[in-house]
Amino acid sequence: MRTLILAVTLLLLPLANFAAEPVNTTATHAAAVQPIFAQIQSEPSAIQAEEKAHAGEKEGATITEQKGKHSVETKEEALPLHPIVLRWIGPLPITNSMVVTWIVALFLIIFARVAMKSPQMIPVGLQNFWEWLVESLYKFLEDIIGHDLVKKTFWFFATIFIFILFGNWVGLIPGVGTLGWNATFADGHHEFLPWFRGVNADLNMTTAMAMVFFACWIIWAFQANGVGGFIMHLFGPKGDTSGLLKMLMILVFFVVGILEVVSILFRPVSLSFRLYGNAFAGESMLEAMQHVVPSLAWLIPIPFYFLEVLVGFVQALVFMLLTAVFTLLICTHEEGEHPAHG
Repeated sequence: MRTLILAVTLLLLPLANFAAEPVNTTATHAAAVQPIFAQIQSEPSAIQAEEKAHAGEKEGATITEQKGKHSVETKEEALPLHPIVLRWIGPLPITNSMVVTWIVALFLIIFARVAMKSPQMIPVGLQNFWEWLVESLYKFLEDIIGHDLVKKTFWFFATIFIFILFGNWVGLIPGVGTLGWNATFADGHHEFLPWFRGVNADLNMTTAMAMVFFACWIIWAFQANGVGGFIMHLFGPKGDTSGLLKMLMILVFFVVGILEVVSILFRPVSLSFRLYGNAFAGESMLEAMQHVVPSLAWLIPIPFYFLEVLVGFVQALVFMLLTAVFTLLICTHEEGEHPAHG
């Protein structure tokens, strides 16, 4: 089931002002004195009033048409919050962000297979780059979460980092978000619909990655602590106390455990919205820079492209580090503390 991102409805309510001209009470007396002159004088006035009314209607129609064109242009320029459904396969919607996701995943699989097709003792070319990337990530994570934990979890952290990194960078390729078609809807308005959308500019994708990590986190926590140890890790009192102070510490750490459970439940939300917000803001900024000076639309966004290359790397690193630290906190034990399996 697709995640409902946001629905914004703009209702434009036109205001009509009605003004009535005051009636002249002496008009009947003037008509009685000079009926022929009044009739001749009233005819051109009526014609002029009618011409003014028609001119006002045309002017109003022109303004309305210009506003309508302006609103359509605004819709075309703004990056939509939700992905565009390209087609349906049964109950499954195929969106433009899903297409880019499959392209990135297929590229990474093919690249890894080609790089390691015939491994050499002295790596060269693609094999050298791929081994450098994997070994660098392994040593980096080993220094953070330890040797034992990195052997168990490296497959996930390396995959999520590489996928997010290339997903962010693919979204910067010219054509992603700009190639598409103009669609006409039932209400008559036109809107540009892109064929491609950045992977992480879709909240569905970032939420899915966060939920996969949350499921892995629960499994790793139970494997490292057991059911009883997991509960004690959250609610158990820390430190050596006795008597009344121990009872007070039990109560305090029980409240702290409830707060910890709330923070754990909100981790997928924070992870998904942080990545989505940065990716969406970056693409929106690049889209806006192209319309600052239309004649320089090819030049102005270039510095921001380099900025987004850096931001894409930083966001991939932040997502990997946060998930690794969350895993480290639940899988490590204080000195003298032993996991209670059960």
